[in-house]
Amino acid sequence: MKQTKSYLTLAFLLAPTTLFLGIFFVGPLLIMAIYSLLEPGLYGGVEWAFYHWNYGRIFGWADGFYEEFDFVYLEIFGRSIGLALMTVLGTLIICYPAAFWVSTLSPKRKALCMFLITLPFFASMVVRLYAWVLILRDSGFLNQFLMSTGLLSEPLHIMFSSSAVIIGMVYIFIPFMFLPIYTNVEKIDKGLIKASQDLGATHLQTFLTVILPITLPGVIAGSILVFIPSLGNFVVPDLLGGAKVLMIGNMIEQQFLYARNWPFGAALSMMIILFMLIVLAWYLRKAKNSAIAL
Repeated sequence: MKQTKSYLTLAFLLAPTTLFLGIFFVGPLLIMAIYSLLEPGLYGGVEWAFYHWNYGRIFGWADGFYEEFDFVYLEIFGRSIGLALMTVLGTLIICYPAAFWVSTLSPKRKALCMFLITLPFFASMVVRLYAWVLILRDSGFLNQFLMSTGLLSEPLHIMFSSSAVIIGMVYIFIPFMFLPIYTNVEKIDKGLIKASQDLGATHLQTFLTVILPITLPGVIAGSILVFIPSLGNFVVPDLLGGAKVLMIGNMIEQQFLYARNWPFGAALSMMIILFMLIVLAWYLRKAKNSAIAL
């Protein structure tokens, strides 16, 4: 009786969250999955008929009459993966040493640094990206500074390039990489480092055998948190990449808003979701294996 009552209490407590996720998370995903298998309407919308050619346009089994396979979709998807990986690498290079530096500060200065890391969230992302437009454009602050100091004779053409997109996404996603790494850096027992050095280990050996294994879960978690939103990002490529740098998120935006081909846009969305689920499954499996090893 008491156990049944505890189950009812748990169900009552979980009901609001379950209902919310079911309506606003699972529901839209199901709608997207269904739309990806429907025929596109002539003037937008959908025709309620089974139509697997949406995926054929992406993966190569298009009928060749109404729909044609175009390798450009896989090329754009591959480019998106490459830019997302470069974003992960850029944020990791910045955040890994920064996390160690912050961990050595006094508690008050640590609190200040954590506030500064999260401060950009208080401003609109679009406003912050427009600030980068002012910095990176041909007549922007960066080129004016470099040319005034004589380091350059003509401006760097950074805007509307892959480099500008990577810079923008690294800037946006730095907090997502920093916080997990910093959490794991704080767990490092300084006694382990001292013991390693007392046993004759070099700085590199200490890093590889003591520091890296402890901070690796934070690196992996931060990489996942940066990679997934970077892969589907369309705001940064729109503002900093223009028409020259097209990512899969931009393709989905165009299909829904301009081409009005909702089923094909849904198919592209489902492709990203499936890829992200594979990445998350790999991460969870690695985390489970690590927990078993410990």
